[in-house]
This record gives sequence, C-alpha cells and structure tokens, in this order.
Amino acid sequence: MTVTGALNSTTGTLYVVATPIGNLDDMSARALKVLADVALIAAEDTRHSIRLLQHFGIETPLAACHEHNEREEGSRFITRLLAGDSVALISDAGTPLISDPGYHLVRQARAAGVPVVPVPGACALIAALSAAGLPSDRFIFEGFLPAKTAGRKARLEQVREEPRTLIFYEAPHRILECLQDMEQVFGPERPALLARELTKTFETLKGLPMAELRAFVEGDSNQQRGECVVLVAGWTAPESDEAVSTEVLRILDLLLKEMPLKRAAALAAEITGVRKNLLYQVALEKQKV
Repeated sequence: MTVTGALNSTTGTLYVVATPIGNLDDMSARALKVLADVALIAAEDTRHSIRLLQHFGIETPLAACHEHNEREEGSRFITRLLAGDSVALISDAGTPLISDPGYHLVRQARAAGVPVVPVPGACALIAALSAAGLPSDRFIFEGFLPAKTAGRKARLEQVREEPRTLIFYEAPHRILECLQDMEQVFGPERPALLARELTKTFETLKGLPMAELRAFVEGDSNQQRGECVVLVAGWTAPESDEAVSTEVLRILDLLLKEMPLKRAAALAAEITGVRKNLLYQVALEKQKV
C-alpha cells in the first residue's frame, strides 16, 4: 500500500493512528500499513514507541511530538507534510489527542490545508464504557481530574448533577484519593465502575456503589496500580421534595425574601425549570420551620 494525501493534492497526509492500550493483538492491519508506509512517525515518546515498531518490524523514522514541544516543533512536521511527505501521529497508547498530545499538530495541519485522516483503534474510555453496564447513549469525558484535593472536589462539584454517564482517567497513585472525594461529592450509593489495566494481564472491571468501590480499592493495594478509568452513573433527580438542588434552594430563598410565597415559587420555576408545584411545596415547608 502506498500512503498518499487527498486526491488531487500535492501535500502529504497526517494520519492520526490509534495504537494498543495493552494487548498488542489489538493493533489493526490498517494501522500497521500506515505506520510502515509514511515518511515519518510523530510519537509522544520515541523510546516507548520504538519498542512497538520493533515488535511489528516497522522501520519508519521517529520524531518526538509531546506536550512540551508540540507547539514549537509542529512546524517541522507541517513543512514535511506540505512537501508531500505523509506523517503518522501516535501516542504512547490508545488514540492520540484523548488526554494525550496531538491537538496542536492536528490544528496546525488543518490550518495549513493538510488532509488529516483518523486511523481508529483502541481507546481506554470507549473500551471501559462498552463493558461498564452504565448508560452509554449519552456520556461526558472529563479526562484527568486536578491532582490536589481542593481542585478535584471543585471539578466534581461542577458535574455532581450531570445526568450523563461520567468518565474520568486517574493516575494509580491518586486513585484511592479520587474515589474518596467522589464518595463525598456524589454520595455513597451512586453506581460506579473502576476499569483498570484494560486489555492487560491483570485487567479489572469492578462495578459497585461508590462507597463499596472505594472500600474495595482501599482494601486491595493491587487495585492501586496501573492505568485507571473511573465511570460514574449520571445524576438522577429523586421524585421527592429532595429533588431540589442546593442552587435551586438558594434562588428560592432569595426570592422568598422579596415577594410572596406563590410569586416566589412561580418565578423560581421560570428561572430553574423545576416544577412550580414542587417549589411551592418546598416553600411551604420552609415557612413551617
């Protein structure tokens, strides 16, 4: 196979190539052909990627493209592409740009009129979601949470009432702290799943209520090793008066200070989208206190 750019184009093509996240058998035949035929491979870590290429007998030259040099060094790849050479972009594992470098290079290539072609394959978040048993029709990917507790809790608070399935990456040395914070913010009963070392020998997919999942990881140091994906079920509003969030209650309280109960409930409903009858009942209960 000869790798070329788009039809009627004298430029090369930038191929965004997914590589295995653990099991090398997940390398696609198309990815192997592209990596063998391009003029250059832009790799997150050349020392890591050389072992992958050697395993498959690929001798294409490598050049570093990581988070510390991507903005500055992108022009060298664009120059090669504009000269007609095709380039493949790979990360250490999985799909480039997904919590990995590559965004700046892809953006520069598209701005320069260079065709950008995805070569799909392994992706840890999609692999975890496919086997989690949590709703997968709508989900959000939050990537890595802040490393420090205060920042992590603040980010979790932002998505506490997000109805879609939540997906996070986490480093093994922070996984227990992460689950402890999630238990505090999301509550002990929120369904969650830890997907660890996906496709590797000691793969774990453990789904439990948040408090039980935290205890499971806390009680087994082996679960605090390797690459981790955490999935959390989206928030579901209860049917009772407790369905009203803290923010809605704050708005209702402010309005009750300025106007009659019925008008305050109606206006709060218009602002928040919560049912007027529910807010009216909540306001009545507040006046009894």
